[in-house]
Amino acid sequence: MQPTTPPPDVYHSEVALRVNGEPRRLTVDHRTTLLDALREALGLTGAKKGCDHGQCGACTVLVDGRRANACLLLAVALDGSDVTTVEGIAKDGGERLHPLQRAFLDRDAFQCGYCTPGQLCSALGMLGEAAAGHPSLATDPDTPPAQGPAALTPDEIRERMSGNLCRCGAYPNIVRAVEDVIR
Repeated sequence: MQPTTPPPDVYHSEVALRVNGEPRRLTVDHRTTLLDALREALGLTGAKKGCDHGQCGACTVLVDGRRANACLLLAVALDGSDVTTVEGIAKDGGERLHPLQRAFLDRDAFQCGYCTPGQLCSALGMLGEAAAGHPSLATDPDTPPAQGPAALTPDEIRERMSGNLCRCGAYPNIVRAVEDVIR
């Protein structure tokens, strides 16, 4: 009988990501979500598993600068992507809080804290979208396309953050925290 070579592992792939500025290589099952890879393989537990259906926003992270629900993304599809989690938004390697983190603390924009990492990442992504002039559903349709940053009124902030749920009802203070950062 001839020795046989084992078949290639067709259920796992190596993925290269840049996570919070650091290059990381992982071997993941093809069914592994980005959320599970971050939490289980990398020990980054800031992004939370809430609904596991992309409806609550607790798992929000930034992928290539855009906000995304990590529970809906397959890690294997993100090879080469830049991922930022709440653990990576502080300045100077975590020594200095990001202005959004400081504003959330100053405005008491959280209660239990479960949704806070997703809220922070979503707010950071939303600020980038507004800076690029992207309109939202709350943008007046008669407003000409933005030639610069989109104006962020409280209604705009609420609409742009509407994909992130807070069971404790900290929404008014979240809006105020975002307003503090843009002023």
